[in-house]
Amino acid sequence: MEIALWILLGVFVIGVLPVIVISYLIYRALLLRTRKDIWARDPSMPDDEEYIRLYANATEWGRANAAFKKDVDVKNGRLRLCGEYFDFDGEDAVIIIPGRMEACTYSYHYAEPYRAAGFNVLCIDTRAHGKSDGRVNSIGFREYRDVIVWANYLRDTFGVKRVVLHGICIGASCALFTAAAKNCPDHIAGIAVDGMYQCFYDSCKNHMRYANRPVFPFIYGIMFWILVFSGANAIADGPKKRICRMHRPILFIHSREDLFSTPEKAQQLYDRCPSENKTLAWFDHGGHSRVRINNIEAYDKAVKAFIDSL
Repeated sequence: MEIALWILLGVFVIGVLPVIVISYLIYRALLLRTRKDIWARDPSMPDDEEYIRLYANATEWGRANAAFKKDVDVKNGRLRLCGEYFDFDGEDAVIIIPGRMEACTYSYHYAEPYRAAGFNVLCIDTRAHGKSDGRVNSIGFREYRDVIVWANYLRDTFGVKRVVLHGICIGASCALFTAAAKNCPDHIAGIAVDGMYQCFYDSCKNHMRYANRPVFPFIYGIMFWILVFSGANAIADGPKKRICRMHRPILFIHSREDLFSTPEKAQQLYDRCPSENKTLAWFDHGGHSRVRINNIEAYDKAVKAFIDSL
């Protein structure tokens, strides 16, 4: 018996413990904000040429509309959440929810079709990003509650009558969680989701394969740490589960070149969605979160058609 215990201990120390530790380090790099200057309002990928072009577009939009900007913040529990509100004196507003590592200034890139349609624009720093409080990126499982607070703030403070959510990647998942929640406010009129995955497990696994990193067994360790820090089952839960509760208008935006939120999974989400007002806008070019920068005119046309359908 004593020998068997020593063998089990050896297996744990040599085989299991390193996986737990390495998985935590990967999780920490992906989803924990360890310093305030990480995931700030500066460009997150300064060496990526296409991303820099996207960010330059965003910066130009922010500069052109600076006169309409107001710094805003709300409280949700102990967290102070920050954002920038562009008040164009409209009755409707969009809340743009960026993906991992991005803050409100990145979201300017997606604002123009809404501004052109007469919408006010709220660009938010999700928790643990930009100037907002928080340490953990909960991949939408907690952030959707923040979005509800923001939507109610727009109604109560600025008299906004109708809110649309526009989410990118993890922000898309967050938008769906919000709209499918039982306590989603009635004035959230619909959502546009860009590059939404079925579950974070799929997206994370595809990212690891793309980077030529070993997937097994570390992917399961990462999912374990997500469960520990966020209380979320990122394998079984996610858009693939919650899409069945989505009855508000929804625009799916997806690229056929998306390697991380794959096209076939997007089609499955669309087919599973019970909303009577749903549209799937396909684009032939553009990687994950890079659809609009490669198809600006067509992207904005799809958003306008969605807004007109509400």
